[in-house]
Amino acid sequence: MDVGTLVEQAREGRPRAVARLISLVEGASPQLREVMAALAPLTGGAYVVGLTGSPGVGKSTSTSALVSAYRKAGRRVGVLAVDPSSPFSGGALLGDRVRMSEHASDPGVYIRSMATRGHLGGLAWAAPQAIRVLDAAGCDVILVETVGVGQSEVEIAAQADTSVVLLAPGMGDGIQAAKAGILEIGDVYVVNKADRDGADATARELNHMLGLGESRGPGDWRPPIVKTVAARGEGIDEVVDALDKHRAWMEEHSVLAARRRTRAAREIETIAVTALRARIGSLSGDQHLSALAARVTDGTADPYTAADELIAGLTGEQQ
Repeated sequence: MDVGTLVEQAREGRPRAVARLISLVEGASPQLREVMAALAPLTGGAYVVGLTGSPGVGKSTSTSALVSAYRKAGRRVGVLAVDPSSPFSGGALLGDRVRMSEHASDPGVYIRSMATRGHLGGLAWAAPQAIRVLDAAGCDVILVETVGVGQSEVEIAAQADTSVVLLAPGMGDGIQAAKAGILEIGDVYVVNKADRDGADATARELNHMLGLGESRGPGDWRPPIVKTVAARGEGIDEVVDALDKHRAWMEEHSVLAARRRTRAAREIETIAVTALRARIGSLSGDQHLSALAARVTDGTADPYTAADELIAGLTGEQQ
């Protein structure tokens, strides 16, 4: 089936066409450029929400509850659930969608599991293009669930319009929550499993930590803290309300457009760097690269000068 037909069928909401387009993305198909060119004028309408947090805080359950809430409001929802790949076999269980099986028969919901394939940061490398596919397929909201992240795997902040950070009581002390990155990326904070002992204390500690690092002026967005019990759907309407308020604030202050431009710039940069890396990789047996390595080894050239010469050879620039 040609790309034009696939895109047309995806716009009609046919899940098989959406699946094939994302498979082309994940497999870095030779048709990928044609796919992205066809999708470009059809994107920009979806609201992308990223959900991140440590393993065990209830990301999949919360994602499923948000899907239910958005479907009740009549919105079409796409879900990208990212699972870690094994460093040994390269495989992935892709089990997040099992927790969302209640939505499997809903034509207004598309759920796709993706493996990281060794990519760090909490996302799969193909996530930005997969988001474009779901956007073009007419999804009003796209929920991106990251792998269970550590303290620095915060790439979702660069891919989402709004980032939701989930925490749960009993997952460690307040200092853990304050470590690098995780308290700097959230637009909305959710204390899930709020029926457990310590939920109020977790919310207070989080509020204190946010206050310590606060450097906001009048009119700036202050991330709200919402307590939920996602397994019972409690507090989910409040999360949706917080997301809607954040989107309205971003649109009012021109933040949404700026974030999307930044996201596009990162995507362009990643594609360009990947292409350059591939060209450099093809030079691994090249005599020029070997000669440069020999000069660095014997001390007649430093690695920076050698790298400049290599880049000049790739780009055609004169030294």
